Amino acid sequence: MSNSVIEVPPKGGFSFDLCKRNEMLAKKGVNPPSFRKTGTTIVGLVFQDGVILGADTRATEGPIVCDKNCEKIHYMAPNIYCCGAGTAADTEAVTDMVSSQLQLHRYHTGRESRVVTALTLLKRHLFNYQGYVSAALVLGGVDVTGPHLHTIYPHGSTDTLPFATMGSGSLAAMAVFESKYKEGLTRNEGIELVTEAICSGIFNDLGSGSNVDVCVITKGGKEYLRNHLQPNPRTYTNSKGYSFPKKTEVLLTKIIPLKEKVEIIEGGDAMEE
Repeated sequence: MSNSVIEVPPKGGFSFDLCKRNEMLAKKGVNPPSFRKTGTTIVGLVFQDGVILGADTRATEGPIVCDKNCEKIHYMAPNIYCCGAGTAADTEAVTDMVSSQLQLHRYHTGRESRVVTALTLLKRHLFNYQGYVSAALVLGGVDVTGPHLHTIYPHGSTDTLPFATMGSGSLAAMAVFESKYKEGLTRNEGIELVTEAICSGIFNDLGSGSNVDVCVITKGGKEYLRNHLQPNPRTYTNSKGYSFPKKTEVLLTKIIPLKEKVEIIEGGDAMEE
């Protein structure tokens, strides 16, 4: 009877099997991909009539600004909206998926969606992927139980707060909220405070920029203020315009004749698929 070795699965804990491989690859000059910094400033606050969400409109790809006027406030339900920070594809995919589930739930029950339902669906999905879905969210809405504001982290943890910020410009925006927020804000005061918080992130964070989007959610509906403020207008334009050559100059033409002759066979059967 031959001696066979049975591989026993590990009992648990972390596995460091690939550390030696990564060290060997690094010595040969093969560096692992580095972490790519994302940039966004998203905020939300509760005022006397509902919830106000705000976001900047700059989308970055590493050090490159790839979109100056993107939308970071995503539709979830007629009474619920969600701001997304992190990887743009992840935030859009997660919010679209949960939005469709909320729509099916409304069809089945015939009732308005609740904010806690959207919160549960989002945090369960993110927790299942253990942070590999890079979506940091600020969820806000008004339902039969009143206004609600939640933050959802990429690993699935959540917070319920009267005001919240997330993204790379969150510290600058939080400084504005902590110094000026008060209970019972009116609609205009809330919009002004959200706008100031987003501008603080725009001017103090390189990953945030361009315009300010605001979404006001109340019991009666919502008001989406697209490009509510443009704090960075383009002041310099080239009056002469940009001139580019219309044709590429041909510097050299070289013709190499074929050495072998190609015989052309006429006729034959047609090829069948």
